[in-house]
Formats: sequence, C-alpha cells, structure tokens
Amino acid sequence: MGVRIGLGLADFPFTDGKGFWRWVELCEAGGIDSLWQADRLAGPAAFLECMSLMAALAGATKRMKFGMSVLSLGLREPFIVAKECATIDFLSGGRLLPAFGIGSPNSGDWAALGRDSSGQGGRTNQALEIIARLWRGETVDVEGPHFHYRDAKIQPLPVQQPLPLWIGGSSPAAIRRTARYGTGWLAGLESPEAVGKVVDAIKAEAEAIGRPMDPEHFGAGFSYRFGPPDDPLIAQRRALFEKAYPGRNMEKLIVAGGAADIVQRVRDYQAAGITKFVLRPIGKEEEDLALQTRRLIEEVIPAIHASPAPAAA
Repeated sequence: MGVRIGLGLADFPFTDGKGFWRWVELCEAGGIDSLWQADRLAGPAAFLECMSLMAALAGATKRMKFGMSVLSLGLREPFIVAKECATIDFLSGGRLLPAFGIGSPNSGDWAALGRDSSGQGGRTNQALEIIARLWRGETVDVEGPHFHYRDAKIQPLPVQQPLPLWIGGSSPAAIRRTARYGTGWLAGLESPEAVGKVVDAIKAEAEAIGRPMDPEHFGAGFSYRFGPPDDPLIAQRRALFEKAYPGRNMEKLIVAGGAADIVQRVRDYQAAGITKFVLRPIGKEEEDLALQTRRLIEEVIPAIHASPAPAAA
C-alpha cells in the first residue's frame, strides 16, 4: 500500500493571506501529498471557509490534492455542494478529495445558523445519494423526504470518474453510511486502536452489502510538534482537545519529540489499516509553522517512504 502524507491546520496562525500562501507554496514544493481544511463557520477564532479554500487551492497549486476534513452536509444543500465539487475538480484537473459527514454536534455552527444537529442522519444519507448521482451525470428527480429536486443535472462533470466520496465519523451509523455510500473513510481524532476497530467494521459491512472498499482508502491523522513534550504549545493543544473530546487518550492524538516519534505514530496507524494521513503541525506563528512543516518534509516523509510499511492487523 502506498502511504500518503497530507497536512491540515487545527488553527490559523497567519496574520494575512500572503503568509498562508507562503505555507501552501512550501507544501507544494516539498512534496506534501495533499492539504485538508476542517469545516468551521462560526466562532471568534480566524478560520477559512472550507469550499472557498478548495476553489482557491485549485488555482494556486499545480500538483497537490486537497480535501475537506470533513464538510458538514447537515448544514448544506447537496445540489450546490455537488456543483461546487464538480467545478473545483474540473478546474483543478482532478485533484479534489471530497469528504463528508453530518457535522460535529459540539460545533457552534448549529446554534449560529439556528439548526439542530439531532436527526440529521437520514438527511445526510439522502444528500450523499443525490451528490453521487449528480457527479455521475444523472438527472435527479426526488420528492422528499428531505429534498425536492426536479430535473437537477450538472455540467461540467468532475474529471475524476468516479469522484472520490469519503465519509467521516466512527459511530455505528457512520460505519453503515460509509459502507453504503462512500469510497473511503477519514477518521476524526481517534487513536490507532480505535481507528483499527472502525476500519475492520467498515470492511465487514461493505463486504456484507457487496461494496468492498479499496484498502488504500482509509485515512486518519494526528497533531505533531518537533520539540519536548512539556512545550507550552503541546499543553495548550492537549487542553483544547480534552475539552472538545473528553475521555480520549491525548498521548495518542498528539506527538511531541523527534522524527522517529512521528514516524512511529504513522506506523501505528498503518498497522491499523491506514494509508492516507492528515498531519497537523503545531506552530505558534507563521515562521514556527513553516519550520515544523519543513522538518516533516525533510526528516519524516523520506523515512516513511524508505522503509516498508507494517502489515495491517
């Protein structure tokens, strides 16, 4: 299996757009496989809107792929999402990696938009079915229960046929959703042990319904920082994660140390069946983030590609 290392940002440590694009150029030139943007709309902290960034990356990069980790379909209209994704994939020459989920119930976006996160499973399932049909070039007519479309069709179609459709979430419903509609799965903040259980469950469910999934279409990630474990930035990130995800083992989700420590954590996830990675550098400002990114490019990626991957459990 071919391991691929992508990067994402858990926050936005840039003072202006130029700083962000310098970081993107570093990733593009350094061989990073893909860039990923989490979906967050409301809140006091600076954060880029997901689909707008996908379109911007399509024009600003030539080689890298890019994706959403993951786009909340509970807050969006599927016809518009399908059209946006098709346009971006077409203009980028087939480099979009769409990934979808219901959306975190802890997100402030629900309250900001006057929406309720409960009961969104059925709506999301129908949205995924509509999106996949539109990407295939079908004319979609639906009358409920959640959407009402007549003669819905999009052109141009995505360059990638089929366009990847990755699903996020680890609940039993998300596992069934991935097996039924997805072509891949992207984990949230989960330990290698937890990820391995979900991967096995998705594979079993997919086989049971006759939709076996490509074993290279499972992704996960973690935050990292080159430096000592007692770095104040590590403590800040750990506190943030503990508040959002109580009860999870932060030692598995954040790696602080040297290249060997980061490589070992990648190997831990590979042993659980993961080949696609979204690593999140922890940096206090633009120059620090660039240093963390450059060290990953120079010290970690060559080490991962130089030695064979462990067999998945």
